[in-house]
Amino acid sequence: MKKIEVNTLKPGLIFSDPVYIEDNNLLVPAGIPLRKKDIDRLKSWGIDTVETDGKITSEASSKEKKTGAANATDTVPADTDGGKAGSAKGASNMLSLTEVQENTSAYRDYINLIEKLDSVFNHVADGVSVEARSIDNISSQLLQGVREQRDSFIGFILGGEVSGYELAKSSVNTAILSALIAQELKLANHKILQITTGALLHDMGMLRLPKEILDKKGGLSDAELRRIKSHPLYTHKIVSKELLYPEEVSIITLQHHERWDGEGYPRQTSGDAIDLGARIVSVADAFEAMVSQKSYRNSMVGYQAMKNLLSDNSRRFDPDVLKAFIQTMGIYPIGSIVLLNNGAMARVIEVHGEAPLRPKIHVLVDEFGKVFKSEEGDTIDLLTEKSLFIAKAVDPRELAKQNA
Repeated sequence: MKKIEVNTLKPGLIFSDPVYIEDNNLLVPAGIPLRKKDIDRLKSWGIDTVETDGKITSEASSKEKKTGAANATDTVPADTDGGKAGSAKGASNMLSLTEVQENTSAYRDYINLIEKLDSVFNHVADGVSVEARSIDNISSQLLQGVREQRDSFIGFILGGEVSGYELAKSSVNTAILSALIAQELKLANHKILQITTGALLHDMGMLRLPKEILDKKGGLSDAELRRIKSHPLYTHKIVSKELLYPEEVSIITLQHHERWDGEGYPRQTSGDAIDLGARIVSVADAFEAMVSQKSYRNSMVGYQAMKNLLSDNSRRFDPDVLKAFIQTMGIYPIGSIVLLNNGAMARVIEVHGEAPLRPKIHVLVDEFGKVFKSEEGDTIDLLTEKSLFIAKAVDPRELAKQNA
């Protein structure tokens, strides 16, 4: 492959073959215009060259630059112009406790999934045709990431602060958590893929709702709440009629707000009559909503979100699905910041299903107040270090303020 200096790239260039960054990570497929934010992202990561076997074939027209070509290839363009996330400064600010330095490849994979899904959502919102295989590609890449970089992906959900891309970020996070639950339940691989795809698409109907309702700060009126509750119906229609997914996928999107006790919506389905995939996405979606910062409230600490789920008492969630989620995530999920009984602060890096209150941790601030860089500090397994225990969970934003 020939190397190309990043400084020579410009938005709109089209290559005859895929363009890669280091470690054979895809930057842009063949025939897809290079975007300004692709270049900004490379510069923010300190990457000086990219590689390709192809050559520049043309420069995109202004229309192509705006709409892209999501339906021309299996892979959706890495980004779209829209001023969402992924700006030049975004890559360095997306994690309040910078995990980027610890696992750059995993973080890039995570952000790339969000950007690709956001591109799909933008095309659907604009009425541009999107082929289901583009979404299948995202689902497959996400599952591969979960299997190969599980702990990092979980940590990004709790420790990451991706600005913008709200719907795509929430959907990717929900899909990661749904895949983990499905794996814990030991479902067949094809079923895990269906559930992952359903989770990625579960809130797509939000694209058909007025933006002023979605962005409203404060309480919603009864009429606005009814509009919000209609989104599973919109999603089901998009997924089944426009994207032509089978019922095994579309039913997940229709039922993910149904409740175990039958008090959900849109059809008040209850218990085992709710599709298993929808029951899984319901738990994952609820946790993601609690730990992610929204326009109308601050996010919860992972531990508090777990406590809320544990107090459900078989009202909203399938108890077996909830049990599987707790076993795979722990009471203090990976990425949680915790205060130890000796005054030290640490980040949870691994959980023990058999002992959810005693995870493996990495010390950020020791008992004497010494602050460690990410590659420093002790790693302690609380399962074997019996003299230490977690006193409470800490909001990572507060820790970031203290260390600013």
